[in-house]
Amino acid sequence: MKTIEKENLYVAGTYKRFPIEIVSGKGATAVDSNGKEYIDLASGIAVNTFGYSDDEWIAAVTKQLTTLQHTSNLYYTDPCVELAALLCEKTGMKKVFFSNSGAEANECAIKAARKYAENKGNSTTILTLLNSFHGRTLTTLAATGQETFHKDFLPLTEGFAYTPANDIAALTEAFEKYSPCAVMFEVVQGEGGVNPLEYDFVKKIEELCTANDALMICDEVQIGNGRSGKLYGYMHYGISPDVVTTAKGLGGGLPIGATMLGERVKDIFTYGSHGSTFGGNPVCCAGAVNIITRLDEAMLSEVIKKSELIKNTLEGSEGVESVTGLGLMLGIKTAKPAGEVVSRCIENGVLVITAKDKVRLLPPLNIPMEELKKALAVIKDACR
Repeated sequence: MKTIEKENLYVAGTYKRFPIEIVSGKGATAVDSNGKEYIDLASGIAVNTFGYSDDEWIAAVTKQLTTLQHTSNLYYTDPCVELAALLCEKTGMKKVFFSNSGAEANECAIKAARKYAENKGNSTTILTLLNSFHGRTLTTLAATGQETFHKDFLPLTEGFAYTPANDIAALTEAFEKYSPCAVMFEVVQGEGGVNPLEYDFVKKIEELCTANDALMICDEVQIGNGRSGKLYGYMHYGISPDVVTTAKGLGGGLPIGATMLGERVKDIFTYGSHGSTFGGNPVCCAGAVNIITRLDEAMLSEVIKKSELIKNTLEGSEGVESVTGLGLMLGIKTAKPAGEVVSRCIENGVLVITAKDKVRLLPPLNIPMEELKKALAVIKDACR
């Protein structure tokens, strides 16, 4: 029985997959079961930071895998500690809790905010933005400011309020109405259509949080780990968050989530207040250490150059209405339906995905310029 037929019999039907079975890959090139090659500009939805089968990453992961694949959090392991130290040194955050996904990292951030508020006797309401996306657990769905994700799963976890992105007046009014203990936001709303927050709006979040003893929680699950052209997207805005969550590209292809805790909440979790069986897994952490150590200024500068190439190539071209986003997380608003453009790209050997009504690009950070140019030519043709 072929893979697709077996899938239909045995796998829960939660995904609308393209009719392609990926069997191998190297760099930015994926290969399907028929031997057809594709330039992959999706990176497993921002996961494969350095593409497929990266030699350095494989060496780091394999070394750890053949030494110690797992032990429980009843014991210390060096990769977990090394990764936590790296993240803190590079961000100025103070402590890290490791989990397995972006949703779990965000759940941890929500728990930190609730506990911080409870300790002070403050409101435990968390303010998030309309059009946001924070995960698919019941609580992170509640944090997500899109009703389309809420239906069928009511009642959701209580304690969330929503305000429009980039509306300073509405944000100020929400603080007056809800007295939130935290504001949770993505500096680029990925699943919401690859829309960046405006600089002045983010600075207003910082101002209001400081004035009202509320926490700033930056969700860096998709834009983080070098994708923006800085190590984390919030760094473009000159702010100092209290909590930063990330996942996806951190592991380079292995499941890992991280919740970074700043000065005000560094000791919010005490013995027994949170946990994860696989959190801080040695193999996943070894992969992440390899990723983070390679995201140096030279690599981040390349991300900016590639971002500029994409924008300069596509903006103003036939069938392209706009290009939004930051770094190598970009959304293309097309005159044609986005799904039609995606299908045309796939036919011609380029993998792209959608975000609402836009075509979304999330290429490996180290994709060669010539390969990127070749893919852009296919995208331009598909948009015409």
